[in-house]
Amino acid sequence: MKTLEQTKIAIVGLGYVGLPLAVEFGKKYPTIGFDINQKRVQELQAGRDSTLEVSTEELGQAAFLSYTASLKDIKNCNVYIVTVPTPINEHKQPDLTPLIKASEAIGTILKPDDVVIYESTVYPGATEEVCVPLLEQHSGLKFNEQFYAGYSPERINPGDKEHRVTNILKVTSGSTEQAADYVDSLYKSIITAGTHKASSLKVAEAAKVIENTQRDVNIALINELAILFNRLGIDTEEVLLAAGTKWNFLPFRPGLVGGHCIGVDPYYLTHKAQAVGYNPEVILSGRRINDRMGEYVVSQLIKNLLKKRIHIQQAEVLIMGLTFKENCPDLRNTRVIDIIEELKDYEVNTHVYDPWVSPEEARHEYGIALIEKPEEKKYDAVILAVAHEQFKQLTIEQIKGYTKPESVIYDLKYLFPANQTDDRL
Repeated sequence: MKTLEQTKIAIVGLGYVGLPLAVEFGKKYPTIGFDINQKRVQELQAGRDSTLEVSTEELGQAAFLSYTASLKDIKNCNVYIVTVPTPINEHKQPDLTPLIKASEAIGTILKPDDVVIYESTVYPGATEEVCVPLLEQHSGLKFNEQFYAGYSPERINPGDKEHRVTNILKVTSGSTEQAADYVDSLYKSIITAGTHKASSLKVAEAAKVIENTQRDVNIALINELAILFNRLGIDTEEVLLAAGTKWNFLPFRPGLVGGHCIGVDPYYLTHKAQAVGYNPEVILSGRRINDRMGEYVVSQLIKNLLKKRIHIQQAEVLIMGLTFKENCPDLRNTRVIDIIEELKDYEVNTHVYDPWVSPEEARHEYGIALIEKPEEKKYDAVILAVAHEQFKQLTIEQIKGYTKPESVIYDLKYLFPANQTDDRL
């Protein structure tokens, strides 16, 4: 096992997770950021990060960090940290393709005594059952004799400038006791918040996947309560504020549940559960509720339009926000798309405005042509779908300035008091 002083790191995958990690390691260790996207590598080499997670100044602080799209440039590294996406497919099954390809590629350059650490979210057992056999196959090396593995789940929160890589406590693990000590000491050297060394790779994998599963189930409960309170004619926000006066009431709010973690991780856990013959009822029921919230929002919007005798077909609806969360450009698994697709079934004309999103990415990912200014026309309805800071700064009079005299404002994110809008969750 190498010492920390001998460490040369390759970060495989330079997205929301990989880049901030590469920058921190690049302040202390020879580090190479590797990504198969040549355009991404070029923008980083030019000192720009299109994800907005790392500033140009922060990129410049990583004195020992370089970037490449060529596998041969990282063959002399001895620690490979994999931070590629682990999405789900159209059948809501884990799509391990990026993880498999990364493992195969690393296997071709793996050397004796190297360590491969995975940060990508997986189900318990995936590292040893899927990744390690590929590393062995493509390297010809023996696991835990000639190379070692670690798992340290990422805890990046896109758009969050308060909780960063270094001040979020890190869970670590290794495939042997010695490897676990090395992985822990490596992360501890950059993580000021400290580390928690799990007893095995599986424990660390399970810890990661339940972090977001727990949040998913909690939000599902609040979403279900919001639907119930709506039928009872009670304002959900008022109920939550009242209940929140108790010291141990958890401050969850209803809404769309998307993104690369909360809307995805539960499916990794349920996939593994079903593989061992267990059908997880609570987790799947929570997923069903959250996956239907876009449909529910549209049903409420349509009811409000009908109450005001606004013709549904060809109605003009402005959707403010497309990203999966506020104040970041991340479109991965955004559930705002559910609202847009549902409105299409009613033959409604949707117009999407989001100042955080690249028009090219919106077009490439979802075939959506963003509008440049919300005041381009007058709308029959406005859906406040994402709580970007720019939207929070608007007054209700400004929002009404986008609408026709008879219109509906649906506040999905509680940006305004209940009496200033027509409806909200």
